[in-house]
Amino acid sequence: MRLLFLTPQFPYPPHKGTTLRNYNLIAGLAARHEIDLLSVHDSPEVPLGTPLDRLCRRMAVVTVPARSNVRRALDTLISPWPDMGLRLWSPQFLAQLQAWLSDGDYDAIEIEGIELARYGLMLPSPVAASSQRGKGRGWGCLIFDDHNAEYLLQTRIAQTERAARGWTPGAIYSTLQAQKLRHFERRIAQQADRVVAVSDADAAALRELDPALKIHVVPNGIDTALYDRAQVAPIDLPPHSLVFTGTMDFRPNVDAVLWFAREVLPLIKVDVPDAHFVIVGQRPHARLAELRVDDSIVITGGVEDTRPYIAGASVYVIPLRMGGGTRFKLLEALALHAPCVSTTLGAEGFEVVSGRELLLADEAPSFARATVELIRQPEQGRALGAVGRSFAEKYDWRHIVPKLEQFIMHSS
Repeated sequence: MRLLFLTPQFPYPPHKGTTLRNYNLIAGLAARHEIDLLSVHDSPEVPLGTPLDRLCRRMAVVTVPARSNVRRALDTLISPWPDMGLRLWSPQFLAQLQAWLSDGDYDAIEIEGIELARYGLMLPSPVAASSQRGKGRGWGCLIFDDHNAEYLLQTRIAQTERAARGWTPGAIYSTLQAQKLRHFERRIAQQADRVVAVSDADAAALRELDPALKIHVVPNGIDTALYDRAQVAPIDLPPHSLVFTGTMDFRPNVDAVLWFAREVLPLIKVDVPDAHFVIVGQRPHARLAELRVDDSIVITGGVEDTRPYIAGASVYVIPLRMGGGTRFKLLEALALHAPCVSTTLGAEGFEVVSGRELLLADEAPSFARATVELIRQPEQGRALGAVGRSFAEKYDWRHIVPKLEQFIMHSS
């Protein structure tokens, strides 16, 4: 098949959720199909010398002008589009897409994530498009890969923020965005010939928007060879280090580490006075500044490789209270045999069982007890880690990519 991928970031290096998913889907499909890649990038030039040079038939990137905070605030109040529909909008990107469609005949267009969904809305609807097949339309099937049920994510963020801090600007923003996203996400899901979700939970959330939607689940995956514990040397961390990894200007991650530091860590320290909390991830938000005065909390900022930190953790923690989709961080921790404590939401979308692959806890006292339990009983952590690794192996990309491949071939 000839496939066109639209991605919201250039998918290399694959260091975080979106790029991890997009790179590995492209790499897996490229072995048997022709891939064209149109992506958003911070430079007008396609990065050279990456594996995508050989994986893709052709590539193009487009830069998107930054929007000021004032512009975003005005758009929040007056624009019918959600922020995610405005963030990556570019006439240049649309022109490049239309040019490729006019000179090619794609079996499928794969829109990766809601930030590019507006481009899909510019294409003919499935009914109109079907009448044009073979008459210069340029593609066979439009597939929308919804990395999160975004309206649900913003709804949860708004609810959590209102409960914790009242009607803050962030709570107002997410409340408005949730309303806009319900309409926007429904429109692109109805416009697409097929919709991909990353979990059954997300698929159910999308069907709440329209029960007639045709949704196929293609989970997030992991390169288990890259996360082989025997090949990863643990970094030297402070005693009893509790590690969290993630992009640290992402609101669910900011909320997670603040809640853990304020509510959970003090309870852990009652039993383990020398426990340390290590926060690993790029672009730490200004709200985390208050944590720097605590000598038991380490904020690393961006690191070249998170695997040594996960491997060096006494316990890997996922204290998420808001979010959607599925978390790559959980697969990474399980693949590296890390003893793991997570909220139920942090493990959403994966059929894990508390006490089998990890421990689950949703309240500060129970989360603290579970973490102390794994610190004091390292043999239990090792047993959970062994089962966790076996679980992660089921999500190796070599098992995930064929799910998407078969879906595309059947759809087109």
